[in-house]
Amino acid sequence: MKRGDCTYIWQAGDWPDWRYDLAALAGALAEVSRAQGLLAGRLADVGMALRDQASLAALTDDVVKTSEIEGERLDVESVRSSIARRIGVDIGALARVDRNVEGVVEMVLDATAHCNEPVSRERLFGWHAALFPTGYSGISRINVGAWRDDGSGPMQVVSGPVGRQRVHFEAPPGDRLEAEASRFLDWINAAPSEPALIRAGIGHLWFVTLHPFDDGNGRVARAIGDLLLARADGSPQRFYSLSAQIQREREAYYDILERTQKGPLDVTEWLAWFLVTLHRAVDQAQHTVDSVLIRARFWQRFAGTPMNERQAELINRLLDGFEGKLTSSKWAAIARCSTDTALRDINELMARGVLRKSPSGGRSTCYELNAPPSE
Repeated sequence: MKRGDCTYIWQAGDWPDWRYDLAALAGALAEVSRAQGLLAGRLADVGMALRDQASLAALTDDVVKTSEIEGERLDVESVRSSIARRIGVDIGALARVDRNVEGVVEMVLDATAHCNEPVSRERLFGWHAALFPTGYSGISRINVGAWRDDGSGPMQVVSGPVGRQRVHFEAPPGDRLEAEASRFLDWINAAPSEPALIRAGIGHLWFVTLHPFDDGNGRVARAIGDLLLARADGSPQRFYSLSAQIQREREAYYDILERTQKGPLDVTEWLAWFLVTLHRAVDQAQHTVDSVLIRARFWQRFAGTPMNERQAELINRLLDGFEGKLTSSKWAAIARCSTDTALRDINELMARGVLRKSPSGGRSTCYELNAPPSE
């Protein structure tokens, strides 16, 4: 950092006097609100059971993708099982869940299901402790459930190999965090003075700029953004995932963050990016609803068809959008059974009209649903 210069946004003399051009953002705000209204109207017509399934899909995406942004891959079925159990959605057999998955799920569900409760230090510390149940990030011991103390040097966001690292951002010193956190918490718990969606974008940016923890700051910042979006929606039930959309645009996310954190306190550009990304997340949720409806219609059609657990699991994989072509060897690998057993499962489902041979051909025989979404 250039000493004596205002290299970072938090060094400005009027920090954190956030400024933005509301007129320049009015179009994006209107478009997001329209997309949210279309989604809400569609969900109102599908019934409670299907809404619960759509919410489960969105929350699963949110938990998986907020971790993936940070380079951590969680098992999707484990995440789905953990959320389903907590929100009371029946998905049949539940997958095994480890405590790393449970921690992220606890944070995301607390942020959204209890969005109208005050945000306190203790609540943020609880989220942080849930993310790091062992007290370690990888092999490094970290301060858990407490602000960082900068004992090993300034908090920096860096990339590149050791010796040739590039510093993208340096956070406020640890000795400022108590005062900075107080100011942030007073703002988030006060009556809003800005449009609700603008507030969600500012809350996300403000927290990730403070970077108050040794690790996990991005995930907590996105949880705060989700909390503020839930307040904006007037509902704790989630049907879209901003984290999933950020993961799709991860490079652009880090680029706009770096430019904003090294820029002035006018954050119009960041908010414009946030609103456009949010709009795409809401549009993507329409595809999620499509998938939920396709799944429901499929299972209604084959409600009386006998299936074992392996067969039901693989059918659900296909309904979720199986990548590549399904062969008997892939079936065996996924279902953890022999190829003979897999082929027997497949033949039974073909005889019952659930599966058919794919006309695409190839070196191996492939199979697909007999009633794919396009039909």
